Amino acid sequence: MKNIIQIAAVFLLLMGCGNKNNKESASQEQGEETGIKVTQEQFDTNDLMISTMEKRTFPKMVETSGMIDVPPENRASVMAFMGGFVKQTSLLVGDKVKKGQLLVVLENQEFLKMQQEYMEVFNQLDYLKAEFERNETLFKEKIASQKNFLQAKSNYETAKARYRGLREQLQMLNISPSKVEQGNISSQAAIYAPISGSITKMNVAKGSYVSPATEILEIVDNDHVHLELTVFEKDILKVKKGQKIQFRIPEASEEAFNGEVYLVGTSIDDAKRSIKVHGHLEHEEEANFLPGMFVDAKIMTDTIKTLSLPEEAVIESEGTSYVLKLVNKQGAGYTFERIAVKQGNTYGGYTEIISTDLNKADQFLTKGVFDLIGG
Repeated sequence: MKNIIQIAAVFLLLMGCGNKNNKESASQEQGEETGIKVTQEQFDTNDLMISTMEKRTFPKMVETSGMIDVPPENRASVMAFMGGFVKQTSLLVGDKVKKGQLLVVLENQEFLKMQQEYMEVFNQLDYLKAEFERNETLFKEKIASQKNFLQAKSNYETAKARYRGLREQLQMLNISPSKVEQGNISSQAAIYAPISGSITKMNVAKGSYVSPATEILEIVDNDHVHLELTVFEKDILKVKKGQKIQFRIPEASEEAFNGEVYLVGTSIDDAKRSIKVHGHLEHEEEANFLPGMFVDAKIMTDTIKTLSLPEEAVIESEGTSYVLKLVNKQGAGYTFERIAVKQGNTYGGYTEIISTDLNKADQFLTKGVFDLIGG
């Protein structure tokens, strides 16, 4: 019995030693897995860099969205003063036009009727004026009755008002009253470009009928574009004129562009609980912005000084942000540990690091991180 107990004790002792060795081996393997080793040769060949975190000034941002737009005076919706059939047009969407350029020619028999009425009134004016002046003289000399004088005056004033009204209508149709007075009448009326720009909409074709309510085409002048942003109620009081704007065109480019708050709306949209913010662009002539482009923007409302690392030192993988912290440097080798961090804003090539487990003395790989842990 005593021998059995001794054998059992030896067996348990051996098992305990085996477990201890297994734990130490597992611990070493785990340390090797979490550590990323880089030789001095690799470090130099790949131009890797190590540095500590530094305090930098970061702006506090209000995130918003909106679109590229143009001022009202840079957008023209072309319509007809009177209806008619399209007799002539050769424009397509994208064509550039200059102010005063012929856009469309309309044809309508009503144009002829209006010019005929104008001719009739024009030809009557001299007679009615002479009749009015004659009756005025006779009335003053007490030869003609007041009734005849007032009738002559009414006829003349009515004809004069009708003449002026028809003349104005002809000018709105771009028909020259002077040519009509010379007997040159036409069933066609021309429509000219009110501004210079590009055709963005073309809603008619040759032969189609245009009513006064029909938008024939739209012209947009892209020489000056601006940002039209929507800021929600919770952020309204933070936004002020003169604040910097950083924005991107997500569907077109990853490049960031800059602007400035120029106007802040003074009334809230009841349905969306938001206001409009108008922003001017920096160097807009260097970018090919088009009205209607959607933008993601950040308005810089304040600043904060906090610890940061270069932007390329932080890599995002599967929704988590990581940095490589130097944990050991021995001889010709470096050992880095992958540390999960919470990052804040990125500005000026640096990223705000929000973490309670790191301090200013820690060193991090700031160049070549992506090559080691990917993204």
